[in-house]
Amino acid sequence: MKSLAFTALATLALGVAIAAPAAHAAYPERAIRWIVPFPAGGAMDNIARTLGEDMSRTLGQPIVVENRPGAGGNIGTELVARAPADGYTMVIVANGMAVNPALYGKLNYDPVKDFAPVSLLAVVPNVLVANKSKSTAKTVAEVVAGAKAKPGKYTYASAGNGTSIHLAGELFTSMAHVELLHIPYKGSGPAITDLLGGQVDYMFDSITSAKPHIQSGKLTAIAVTTTQRSAALPDVPTVAEAGLPGYELSPWFAAFVPAGTPPAVVTTLNRAMVDALRKPEVQKRLAGIGAEAIGSTPAALKEHLARETAKWGELIRARGIRAD
Repeated sequence: MKSLAFTALATLALGVAIAAPAAHAAYPERAIRWIVPFPAGGAMDNIARTLGEDMSRTLGQPIVVENRPGAGGNIGTELVARAPADGYTMVIVANGMAVNPALYGKLNYDPVKDFAPVSLLAVVPNVLVANKSKSTAKTVAEVVAGAKAKPGKYTYASAGNGTSIHLAGELFTSMAHVELLHIPYKGSGPAITDLLGGQVDYMFDSITSAKPHIQSGKLTAIAVTTTQRSAALPDVPTVAEAGLPGYELSPWFAAFVPAGTPPAVVTTLNRAMVDALRKPEVQKRLAGIGAEAIGSTPAALKEHLARETAKWGELIRARGIRAD
């Protein structure tokens, strides 16, 4: 809070405080719950814990991360939609916030009406990789040429229908006008295991889990899905610059609170988040998992969600994609 400029105003403020002992202290007065709607250990969980640790010091209250996985993130997200709009419960979400309305026949929450945006947090690029011992493809052009020569023969793994890994593949095949057989798995772990084992040909995996296998020489990094190259793999081109102009999938993470949360509270949370994301030590920790800090205003996040919802909704409907 800003210090008062004049002694007279300070004296008046003190008098008001004494006369009204029941007045509430400035937000926050107690611990804040940060719901992670996926299991512990992933990029989303890591981002929330990294930022929560720094924000706790800034706000002077603990930020307690709670993992509430299930139903593609819908269980934890719905929990926050139904929580009191007091600033003491927030959620970290990913692309699913924009994807799920089209992917699921019915949601128990509305991504727009039931939430107030706080800030974009980070992007963790996906990277098109191939099993080095099985595939000779090293470029986007070679992947496309192979797929056109033998339609439907080559496969790509994903962490399940509607995940960013799956949508990256759907966007790729749509824009390149090729047929790649989608093989969905129950999570990224088993998908990457089969890719390493040679059961599938390609995967648009998160850079977080793919990078160690790229560095070990087991996987070939062909291209990243974001509009710009990733600092984690600076020598790897984007899909767009490697042959598919306009291609872009940026797996993003953002924070929301229940709709109706007071604007002043949203502003307080936003400032703490953006302040954390600007710190070199926080950026360094995020870079360790391939995450690139963003930070935004609530209005910018609102606009971003609208654009992403329109983009992926159109693709999902055109390709007939449904949830597992």
